[in-house]
Formats: sequence, structure tokens, C-alpha cells
Amino acid sequence: MKILHTSDWHIGRTLYGRKRYEEFESFLTWLVETIQQNEIDALLVAGDVFDTSAPSNRAQELYYRFLCRVAASSCRHVVVIAGNHDSPSFLNAPRELLKALNVHVVGSSSESLEDEVLVLRSELNAPELIVCAVPYLRDRDIRVAEAGESVEDKERKLLAGIRSHYAEVAALAEQKREELRVDIPIVAMGHLFTAGGQTVDGDGVRELYVGSLAHVTAGIFPASFDYLALGHLHVPQKVNGLETIRYSGSPLPMGFGEAKQQKSVCLVVSNHEEGQGKPPSVQLIDVPVFQKLERVKGDWESISSRMLELSATDFQGWVEVIYEGEEVIGDLRERLETAVSGTGVEILRIKNNRIIDHVLGQIHEEETLDDLDVNDVFERCLAVHEVPEDQRPELLRAYQETVSSLYEDDVKAE
Repeated sequence: MKILHTSDWHIGRTLYGRKRYEEFESFLTWLVETIQQNEIDALLVAGDVFDTSAPSNRAQELYYRFLCRVAASSCRHVVVIAGNHDSPSFLNAPRELLKALNVHVVGSSSESLEDEVLVLRSELNAPELIVCAVPYLRDRDIRVAEAGESVEDKERKLLAGIRSHYAEVAALAEQKREELRVDIPIVAMGHLFTAGGQTVDGDGVRELYVGSLAHVTAGIFPASFDYLALGHLHVPQKVNGLETIRYSGSPLPMGFGEAKQQKSVCLVVSNHEEGQGKPPSVQLIDVPVFQKLERVKGDWESISSRMLELSATDFQGWVEVIYEGEEVIGDLRERLETAVSGTGVEILRIKNNRIIDHVLGQIHEEETLDDLDVNDVFERCLAVHEVPEDQRPELLRAYQETVSSLYEDDVKAE
């Protein structure tokens, strides 16, 4: 059986104000063609289908058109779980209708684990695969908050909750396999942050729990899983070097920090045989570049030299410029615009790092909100209002909990 694992599409995401719908459409078209060329039997989408919990009409159109095209292909099943960027209720709303297309959606954890353990059947109605489709587990799904508990208590409860949830779905999957009396593979899905996971600066991967809590280890996952398809981290990678526990990574670069990263999807071929228990083989299929990105860094000499090279090679793409020279250049933007005039180079962002460590944390004239995350902004506010240093850690934790609860509110639920 051939399975394709992908995640973190983030349909609707912009890059410094530029809409990227053409890129998303090109990727989804390529994905349908890849499914057909490789005769894929099941597609697993491990969360963060959309970039926001309230996706635009254009984003929704791309998603549903893609599902219709896959349903008309040789692919027999699609399994979609929600990530931390998705609205569980939004994904779940058409769930019953999508079942008619063999598209199985799990938007949130429910009281019944049956909703997360799917038995996929062949055209002849024979069971061929069990999928433990575990969505992003929100704090409230796996932990009961108690007054006065420490950060360590919260982390311990979160990790215990995640471990327990996967153990329960694995036990149910094994039970179903025994009842079916057919030795078929068990594949699991998840949207979480594993310990030691690799990220890239500016990729938009935000912490799932308050205070960087609950980076899980590979040891929490039951051994009965033949393959674990993960989402959340945008860099394609194995977990603890294990071939069968992987992040597929985002198919498009989410920021300029990923410009040189080769994006891919995972082709998983099940070698499971009766009584053999052979691990599946995994092959990466490279995703083409649909929009060229380039990050240019250095002093003025190195930046201007690289701009000339891009112009000479007829580069058609978006560029981020990070000036790191010592010389004060008051007309940096004008120089750059002159350098790329009449070419296919489009500069989306210019950042001046000459005085990045400025006095007393004041915002430099070249610094924008794009350079800061929500915690940076709050810490600047604490500094401006001269809040005592010993009070800041507790205030920051309270603020992080508030922001986390806002992220987890399902705006489509009512």
C-alpha cells in the first residue's frame, strides 16, 4: 500500500503583505499529479491546512477543489487532521459530506476515541489500513488546570496527557485489528512539537503550549505504530533519527529563512506482511519551487554584488535584504530600487542590522513589528512602563497563557 504524508500547507498565508494563492494552487495541482503518477492509495494531511482559523473564500475554494480532484483519482482515502492554526469546527463542519468522497476529517479530540481510529477499506471492502488520526491536542483536551500549580506541574501533566492519549488510541487500534482478524498496518498521525525538533528563524512555527512546554520525546509513542506522520515543524526531518517517525515539513517556504530549503512530501510504502511486521520504506519526493525566494545579507558591497548577479541571471522572484555593514547608508532603499530597476527582482523587505543592539531596547527606525513576536512586544511594554524585574517573569507567563487561550479559541464554533 502506498501512502503519501504531507502537512502544514498554511493555505492563505501571506509574505510581507503579498498574497500567495497562485503558489498554493500550483502546489495542490502538483500534489494531485504526484498522487496519480505514484498511484497513491491514501493521503495523510497532518494539520495546519489553513493559516488562520477563519480562512478566506479563496483559500476554501482551493482546499475543496483539491479534495474533489483527489476523490476522482486512484487515491482511495484522504485523512485530514487539524493543526494548531486550524479551526476544529470549521474543518469538521462538512465532515459527514466529505465521507462520501472517502475524505476523513478529524478536527478535534472528542469523548469517543472511535472518531480518531479509522479502519480504511479497499475497493472490495476488505480492511487494508488502520489510521490513528490524532489532531492537535489542545491544553484543555489533555490537562485539568489547578490553582497554584507550577510550570513544572503543567509540563508534567501535558506530557502525561499526550502519552496517555496516544496509548489509548493505539490500544483501540490493536483491538480493532484483532477483531478484524487481519494483520494490517497501523499508522498514526499527530500535530505536535518533538524534543530536539529543528526549526528555522521566521518560519512562523509558534509554541503549542505556554512557556515552550511539552516538547515530547519519541519514547511516548507506542511501538505498535508502523509509521507516525507528524505535522507542525516546517523543516522535513526524522524524529530521533527514526525512519518511521517523521515531519513531512511545509511544502512551501513560509519565510525567507527557508529559501534554500528543499521541500518534500513523504512516500511511505507499506511492507507489512502477515506475521512479518516489516517496517515501511520511506522515500522523499521533492516539491518544485513555485515562487523563488532569496535572502541577501552583508555589507553594501556584497549586497550590490549579489543584486548584479541576480539581475544577470534573469532572476524572477522575491528578495529580502538584510544590511549588516558598518557604514551608515541613509538612502539604502533608493540604492536597492535603482539596482533592481527593470529586472525581475522584487524586494519585499529591507532590514538594517547596523544598530540591532540599540540603547535601552528602543525601537530603531528601521525596525518594524515584523521583526518582533508577541512576547517581544509585551517585554518592550514592561520595560517602557518600568515594571520591576522581579515581577516580569510571572507577568510574562500570565500574558502567554492569555495569548495561548486566544489562539485556541475556535472562532467558528458558534
